[in-house]
Amino acid sequence: MSTPTPEELAARVTAGEVRFHELEEHADADTATAARRLLVAEESDIDLDAVGNYGFDAADADPNIENMVGAVQVPLGVAGPVAVDGGAFEGDRYLPMATTEGALVASINRGCSVINAAEGATARVTKSGMTRAPVFRVGDVAEAQALVEWVRDNEATLAGAAEATTSHGELLDVTPYAVGNNVYLRFRYDTKDAMGMNMVTIATGEACEVIEEATDATLIALSGNLCSDKKPAAVNAVEGRGRSVSADVEIPREVVEDQLHTTPEAIAEINTRKNLVGSAKAGALGFNAHVANAVAAMFLATGQDEAQVVEGANAITTAETTPDGDLYVSVSLASLEVGTVGGGTKLPTQAEGLDVLGVRGGGDPAGSNADALAEAIAVAALAGELSLLAALGSRHLSSAHADLGR
Repeated sequence: MSTPTPEELAARVTAGEVRFHELEEHADADTATAARRLLVAEESDIDLDAVGNYGFDAADADPNIENMVGAVQVPLGVAGPVAVDGGAFEGDRYLPMATTEGALVASINRGCSVINAAEGATARVTKSGMTRAPVFRVGDVAEAQALVEWVRDNEATLAGAAEATTSHGELLDVTPYAVGNNVYLRFRYDTKDAMGMNMVTIATGEACEVIEEATDATLIALSGNLCSDKKPAAVNAVEGRGRSVSADVEIPREVVEDQLHTTPEAIAEINTRKNLVGSAKAGALGFNAHVANAVAAMFLATGQDEAQVVEGANAITTAETTPDGDLYVSVSLASLEVGTVGGGTKLPTQAEGLDVLGVRGGGDPAGSNADALAEAIAVAALAGELSLLAALGSRHLSSAHADLGR
């Protein structure tokens, strides 16, 4: 039987012979995508030629999208190269950034230039662990205490059950939280070079079956929102999720004055009054200027889960004048959830973004490539914070956007 054309496949959907979401069962992925695009264009009375002009096989995106009609292209630029002394990310590297915000790459690139003039930034991953927190119902607070004690006494049993589902994940710990007749168990895993959300969900599900068999607790939801995934949450700011990573740099006074056209004192004061006091008054979880910009741009460029920018921007920026009169600036991202294997990292353009950084695939040792990616993003955030604070200090923020035509 010959492969149908997109027009023929679309006609079969219209006739009710084939379901819209099952087109890949009747043709190759690109034909199915083209047929679906025809149907959407006709129903919406629009032209979808641009989204149909993509540079990879639709089959490559099968793990990443349903009901595919094409692809949205986001401009990709680079900042740098920037010198980094990292625990896993070393040397002079370009930072790939996908964005539609004019002036962003230019701003971060300026920060990179200043970092280079200061002989580079330092970056380190300080904590690692992806979490999943199911919620159980128990009879009362006495049963809640009993479940908490059982979990603490049987963590090795839970680790055995969880780790049987994966060849890479390792259960690091389980932290219980009791609220009345609810018990939340925050499982934390080492997922190596994978971001690991699917991995830890499957592993935790297996551990929950052991808990239900051995106790009187009833699993209500595999995620009880204490994880906490894709939502602003203080628990991630305090305990971390994914990678907790910091980057810093000490910039000589003359570099601040000559290249940033301001002073260390001005930048330190702006950071205190804006990023710290202003954020506190706003009730913010992130105490920074625009860390989300760097995180989002590098997430898109390297195939990360873009919704997790919510947690990735959970960061604190500090700035102070050193005893010698120079400027010290740091950025600490509490919950940066990244991976270099799985998910969107397999898509061709995103894989090339990882190649720019030299971190595609599994690292040696395992986990080192994801650590390196986290450190690279932290340095990009540091460069962005430095540049924006300086623009505010020199009062060049609006003129920079105007000069670039944004």
